[in-house]
Amino acid sequence: MKKSIYLIIMLFAGLFQSCKKEKELTVLKAISFTSSLTANKSAVVLSPATDTSAVVTFSWPGVSFPIKASVTYTLEVDVPADTVGAAAWGNATSVAIGNDVLSKSYKGKDLNDLALSMGIGSGTSGNLVFRVKAYQDRAAYSKAVSVKVTTYLAQAVYPLLYIPGDYQGWSPATAPTAAALQSKIYEGYIYIPAGVTNYFKMTTARDWNHINYGDAGAGKISVDGNAGGLLSPEAGYVQVSVNLNTNTWSAVKTTWSILGDASPGGWNTDTQLTYNPATQVWTVTADMLSTGSFKFRANNAWNIDFGVDANGKLTYADSPVYGYNAAVNNITVPSSGNYTITLDLHDPSNYNYKLKKN
Repeated sequence: MKKSIYLIIMLFAGLFQSCKKEKELTVLKAISFTSSLTANKSAVVLSPATDTSAVVTFSWPGVSFPIKASVTYTLEVDVPADTVGAAAWGNATSVAIGNDVLSKSYKGKDLNDLALSMGIGSGTSGNLVFRVKAYQDRAAYSKAVSVKVTTYLAQAVYPLLYIPGDYQGWSPATAPTAAALQSKIYEGYIYIPAGVTNYFKMTTARDWNHINYGDAGAGKISVDGNAGGLLSPEAGYVQVSVNLNTNTWSAVKTTWSILGDASPGGWNTDTQLTYNPATQVWTVTADMLSTGSFKFRANNAWNIDFGVDANGKLTYADSPVYGYNAAVNNITVPSSGNYTITLDLHDPSNYNYKLKKN
């Protein structure tokens, strides 16, 4: 009897030890990042010139899991306000990195697109917060880092026509362009030096093998490839337009100035800009006042003139091609002083200006 009791006690003891060992085997070993996620820059200023360059690189240490197998890493991106509270990181964008990969570089365009998708406006600055998730049979998260990102204004893509002419050797491949900011209404600027015939045409491609527009007379265009060229009334800096809704065209020589109570001449006297054919921009150096404002205008008149839209982008206020835009504002000066002012109209998809304080 004693022997039987002893055997029963030993059996229960064995079962107890077995359960204890089983419990020990199911306890998960703690895992974590051994050091922080790092970014090689804390602030990035983006522009179209940085589109194809690496602008920021994130690096992190490998995480060791009990099982010797690949670890999958994911970069999570969010705005600061969404990284705290009960729903922290709930709206994060996840960027798959891959197995056992310990870094991620962003090219300028990709980071710009990411920032815009996260709510940072075009041409503004904002912070993005990054962290890394390591995953095998469970997840571990790195500490987060913040990077200030300054985006650039996204340039709209417009249909183009090409403007070959005697002024540049009748070469569509190297010709300036006119852009359709409104449906089928194309506009742009060309520089015709003195001494050439002032004739030009417009083509739908950078060759003569597609549609090209010539002169049909009475201000109309022709799609006959044998039609004569369109004739600018003068050499110089010429605004060229064609309206494919009405099949009409125009060419107007322009000179450019600034006018406004921020400028030396106030609202009464234009301050003239000078054109440089080599750089394709108009410039002037002048003393400007922050207490006033100004506009760029052509030919000392309010027929063709530029202000800025709500995003600060140079935009026609008056245009015989596109009409009047009441929403356009005057241009202001950050602080009073001497400035070099640049007006750049060589790309009809991206008219722009610069104020550089001297």
